[in-house]
Amino acid sequence: MYLLYVDDSGDIDDPAISHFVLSGVAIFERQAYWISQELDKIAARFDEADPRAIELHGNPMVQGNKGWRAFARDARHEAIADALRALDQTHRDNRVFTVVIEKGSVPNGDPVEFAFEHLCNRFDRFLGRLHRRGNTQRGLMIMDESAYEQRFQGLARDFSSLGHRWGTLRNLAEVPLFVDSRASRLIQLADLVAYSTFRHYEKNDSRFFDLIKNRFDTEGDHCHGLVHWKRRTEPTSSASDLPIEGL
Repeated sequence: MYLLYVDDSGDIDDPAISHFVLSGVAIFERQAYWISQELDKIAARFDEADPRAIELHGNPMVQGNKGWRAFARDARHEAIADALRALDQTHRDNRVFTVVIEKGSVPNGDPVEFAFEHLCNRFDRFLGRLHRRGNTQRGLMIMDESAYEQRFQGLARDFSSLGHRWGTLRNLAEVPLFVDSRASRLIQLADLVAYSTFRHYEKNDSRFFDLIKNRFDTEGDHCHGLVHWKRRTEPTSSASDLPIEGL
């Protein structure tokens, strides 16, 4: 089974922010423990006696708020980079999926729901490709607790039974599960991926994004794992030189 840990970045209601990002990190179930252990080691730099008390959370670590101001800026930023490097050093079949929505690009719909629909579709297609290669796996989405919980669970049920705009979900074992991000290192990793992508598009700051840009789901010459939905344009990607998958 593949576990897709999901989190978002960017306040959809803040007029000062131009982008909303929804990211998922797909981890093969047997590797989740080992990646979590690596992230625990990074957290232990800030509280060796109780590393579980440290939540790796992108925005506070960069900005130095929510208790992070007690630690040196360089140490905070290096911890983010090392967490993303830990992901990059895992098996190549651990993939990243991200949907970037520029505000105003979904005039007749909810941008958060639109991003979720894209994310579900891309993850399901990845599992479908594995099945066609003889590696049949189911998927489970695990998300940070949020105001979106009931909406996402309902959408996931509809995508499996009624379908979505690109087909029907066929490879997910259950509706998304929601957990407290403080209890899951891999939800925290998804947050770091989402925030790194958000800074790339919102702030033109690619120092963290560059560490993960080669982990977006790809097949041959096609990048399936990064969607950038811009106002009045087709989706594009700047993750690499690979073209985005056509819809």
